[in-house]
Amino acid sequence: MARVRVAALEHIGAPQESAAPPPAPETVDPVTLGRRIRHFRTQRGLTLADLGARAGATPSQLSLVENGRREPRLSLLTALAGALSVPVADLVSPEPPPDRRAALEIELDRAQRSPLFAGLGIKPVRPGRTLPMDALESLVALHAELARRHNASHATPEEARRANTEIRLVMRTVDNHLPELEELAETMVREAGYTVGALTHRTVARMAELLGFRIIHVDDLPHSTRTVTDLANGRIYLPPASIPGGHGLRSLALQAIAHRILGHEHPASYADFLRQRLEINYFAAACLMPRGVAVEFLSTAKNAKDLAVEDFRDAFGVTHEAAAQRLTNLATSHLDIPVHFLRVGDDGALYRGYENDGAPFVQDATGAIEGQPVCRRWTARTVFGLQDRTTENYQYTDTPAGTYWCSSQTGTQTAGQFSITVGVPYLHAKWFRGRDTSVRQVSRCPDESCCRRPPVDLTRQWEGRAWPSAALHAQILAPLPAGTFPGVDDAEVYAFLEKHAPRD
Repeated sequence: MARVRVAALEHIGAPQESAAPPPAPETVDPVTLGRRIRHFRTQRGLTLADLGARAGATPSQLSLVENGRREPRLSLLTALAGALSVPVADLVSPEPPPDRRAALEIELDRAQRSPLFAGLGIKPVRPGRTLPMDALESLVALHAELARRHNASHATPEEARRANTEIRLVMRTVDNHLPELEELAETMVREAGYTVGALTHRTVARMAELLGFRIIHVDDLPHSTRTVTDLANGRIYLPPASIPGGHGLRSLALQAIAHRILGHEHPASYADFLRQRLEINYFAAACLMPRGVAVEFLSTAKNAKDLAVEDFRDAFGVTHEAAAQRLTNLATSHLDIPVHFLRVGDDGALYRGYENDGAPFVQDATGAIEGQPVCRRWTARTVFGLQDRTTENYQYTDTPAGTYWCSSQTGTQTAGQFSITVGVPYLHAKWFRGRDTSVRQVSRCPDESCCRRPPVDLTRQWEGRAWPSAALHAQILAPLPAGTFPGVDDAEVYAFLEKHAPRD
């Protein structure tokens, strides 16, 4: 299936430069041309000197041509074709090389001209006729494995943070709205029979069927995966249907479907992997909360000055986090409301964030916000100290960038508690339920004296008299996961597919 192009994300993960641009469709690669000439020369039992004498060229000149180091002029090419008794078209044909050895020689030559090989500082091996065939096979295989390992190498934390930052800034410029995916999701759910309300499991299964896939629930998915798609047998494997929270299974199925609809290929880089993940998450959300009915629901609530994430959540049967994030896709593009979103752990670290309203997130030197501390005065942190967390909690916060109104809701997972926050500038609070809250805080962050620097009296009392042992997060020491699909154990996946594949 052809890849769906999302204009705003097109450049993310794309290679910055190409080591060797492919030949134009109507031209022949000099290496392939040279190997064709060598093939016909050796087939006729001619030496370089013999062919040179017939074509009016020196052996050294022909050697450069055969090795792809020099492109022959048309006059020499015509003379060579005549000397070899073959049409010129046979020499410049874009078809594959004439035999297996020629193909391997071309492959080895290209590999040894790549920047990856150049960086090794190793002397290249000349793929001449004296090189045994088995040695040539081994060398080509070694270069292919070297390239595979290089492409699957670990992305450093810095690379990942830069890629995350690039994506966040791009999404801010487009108000977190991707119209191509909106249109695609709207079309897909309508074709599957959706009309209004929550998207049912049956409708999701119907979407898979329209693409030629069947959803199968299993209890032995590989530990490194959330879903596995068997392209050969048209199957999408999901966790057991009995897992609490059906919205999660719908979303997982839709993400697997999105890979196929969007025409994704193996990610070429970690940035490409993150772009693909953004696209499938966006598509899944746009299916669970289709733009048409979602905008109608939100517009009605706005007109009544009663916008609330919890109502949006309940209307479409999704998680609070999914509803909050989906609101950021539609708030500015369709409701003219700038907005910010935070997912914050109970340790105070920002795990996910978005803003197009100027909310002052703390950033590191690369511009990344992930893992940075959130001000203790913000709703995303103060909500953890409240007794009643059964519903949304509201607060106004005065910051150096202005006053913001925010709504926060907490949740719990195995790693601990977290909060989900949606906020808007003061002037836009009028559209939301909870705007009449009297709770107000003042934040001076990123000024460390706001909440990160201990009070002077406590500093005098305890400085130099304490020695805490820091809790070291494992991910600090670990590189980002490797693999064709980062973090996925290929051996485990292939064994799983073999186990579940239908038998004739």
